[in-house]
Amino acid sequence: MRAQIIILLTVVLTACTSVPDKVSPVSPFNLERYMGTWYEIARMPHPFEEGLSRVTATYSQNDDGSVKVINRGFNAEEQQWSQAEGKAKFVGDTNTGHLKVSFFGPFYSSYVVFGLDQENYQYAYVSGYNTDYAWLLAREKEVDEQRLTDFKEQLRAAGFAVEKLIEVQQ
Repeated sequence: MRAQIIILLTVVLTACTSVPDKVSPVSPFNLERYMGTWYEIARMPHPFEEGLSRVTATYSQNDDGSVKVINRGFNAEEQQWSQAEGKAKFVGDTNTGHLKVSFFGPFYSSYVVFGLDQENYQYAYVSGYNTDYAWLLAREKEVDEQRLTDFKEQLRAAGFAVEKLIEVQQ
């Protein structure tokens, strides 16, 4: 019985750090160039960002080599800023854009960079462990229409419900 519980916990915990079937993490990936602030341009809906606008994600290096993650957004209904601090680590090698992020203790979830401006690191397409989670991030508060269209096409090809996509007010 104990062995079955351990196997079940292992399956549950690793399922959250998997990659959606039709998504592949980018490689090469340079964490140092990825550091800094990104603006959330679009996202799939989920409860922990519900009602938030002006959302940013800021990444910096922790002393232990992990990544400090600060997600911040404005809740207009409550007229206040909301912030969550987490930690991210690579799932595999450090040259591949597949990390795991935790905002709640020992529980991690996938952070998969599957599209990236390899030349200038000006935009990133990110998914979670399944097709319920996706984000278009950019270094500027706006992207051109073609970038948004390309993001939607990539999501559609990977099986995401693009019609649910929220364009974030910056």
